[in-house]
Amino acid sequence: MTEHQVTGPHLEMRGIVKDFSGVRALDGVDLELRGGEILALVGENGAGKSTLINIIGGQWPAGTYEGEMLLDGAPVAFHGPHDALSAGVAVIHQELQLVPELTVAENLFLGRLPARRGIVSPRAMRADARVVMDRYGFDVDPRTRIGRLSIGRRQLVEIARALDRQARILVLDEPSSALTDVETDRLLEILRGLRAQGVATIYISHKLDEVHAVADRITVLRDGRTVTTMDAAEATPTKVVQAMVGRDLGDLYRRADRPPGETRLEVRGLTVPPRATSGRRFVDDLSFEVRAGEVVALAGLLGSGRTEALLGIFGALPRDGDVVVGGRPLPATRIDTAIAAGVGLVTEDRKESGLVLEFSAKTNIALANLDTVASAGILDRQKERELAERLAAELHLRPPSVDRSARAFSGGNQQKIVIAKWLAREPRVLLLDEPTRGVDVGAKAEIFAIIDQLKQRGVAVVMVSSDLLEVVGVADRIPVLHEGRLQGEVPGRGATQEAIMELATRASASMPAVKEAQ
Repeated sequence: MTEHQVTGPHLEMRGIVKDFSGVRALDGVDLELRGGEILALVGENGAGKSTLINIIGGQWPAGTYEGEMLLDGAPVAFHGPHDALSAGVAVIHQELQLVPELTVAENLFLGRLPARRGIVSPRAMRADARVVMDRYGFDVDPRTRIGRLSIGRRQLVEIARALDRQARILVLDEPSSALTDVETDRLLEILRGLRAQGVATIYISHKLDEVHAVADRITVLRDGRTVTTMDAAEATPTKVVQAMVGRDLGDLYRRADRPPGETRLEVRGLTVPPRATSGRRFVDDLSFEVRAGEVVALAGLLGSGRTEALLGIFGALPRDGDVVVGGRPLPATRIDTAIAAGVGLVTEDRKESGLVLEFSAKTNIALANLDTVASAGILDRQKERELAERLAAELHLRPPSVDRSARAFSGGNQQKIVIAKWLAREPRVLLLDEPTRGVDVGAKAEIFAIIDQLKQRGVAVVMVSSDLLEVVGVADRIPVLHEGRLQGEVPGRGATQEAIMELATRASASMPAVKEAQ
């Protein structure tokens, strides 16, 4: 990155210490953010990144932590998010702060509705919202209710809302986790433009290619401490990863070198209809099979029907066609039957459908395993704890307290809890929808190791991932979808991202499917 010539807000965090119920989340963290720079904040899940930005944004008010925060050289004490916003600090959290029942325009101006003579004009508000969205190149209709948008488009609304508040300091927590490559490129372009205007940005991401593409400096946290701050131009990916994890990860992707076994999952003519009476089917006549000890990755762009295919197989969406597990057909829309047959599903959105956030880790794990931890309708607390503690140790849950609420864990450790509840059932077929979304490189290595162990045990794995490097690195076979239809299949070994994208971006879904792409 080029040296900055602009001045702007200057933020310093000195010796920040924060405890939660005797667990130290931050232990003397130092951070400096200069005007007109993009500072990447990286670290494994549980390193303390979210806690630190919650202090910066006023979610953890002054008095609940030790240390000092200075803005433009003067000490500041934020007693809530409003104080931070008044000082020009806007935080976009990984968990979006949007109201699903309201429209894009209403969410965009929530708390500051544009009124003329005390009257809010919906038409004028939609027009103002269109101006904001067009300014940042976000193609989202202001009239649409947030609940009807994909996660990626909801993210765009959240980002536009923060940018429209003309923040002097912008803090982005995993902003691209649900964005397409095109949307991510547009976001990075916007951030570069804001940098030229003197806006200071803290950018949190597990995607190190993004970090190197946009950051001026990189600060690394590990176990609640500041490990190092380095210039991005001098920070190689290997150097950053080693600072994050404190160890050599070796080969990130694992692929068991053993022939697969018998067919475990057969999908024949799977069709998931649209939710409305008209429109394109989510999934249209999809057929594939997965053998024991094999990973099949469904690839395709956002909206291609990948997630809907997994939900249809699991019985969570209405479907036509046949789903056969171990030679026995599963009835449609019967999740209980799928689970009883040995099928598990790690959903795309762990907060919405994977966890009960207010429940403890051990209770979340037990929810999918009541038949083993309860008898005659009575929960055996000892069995519940033993099950949870065994899986917490196996998956390296951090902190290892299974009594802690799921909400209190970092995103990567929440994902481990979701995976743990299905591993406890020893599944025959495991469906993984974006299993490493919002997960750091160290946790990714652990998840890939888990997938490899599942293969060794003969589990049939169906994975969906927007990261083509993961798909190429892990999958044995890669069926590719475009607008709900199978366009071809790429063999895992020797696969290239280009071969997958060639099928995923076909101009017409009516083109004949290809059996194999080299």
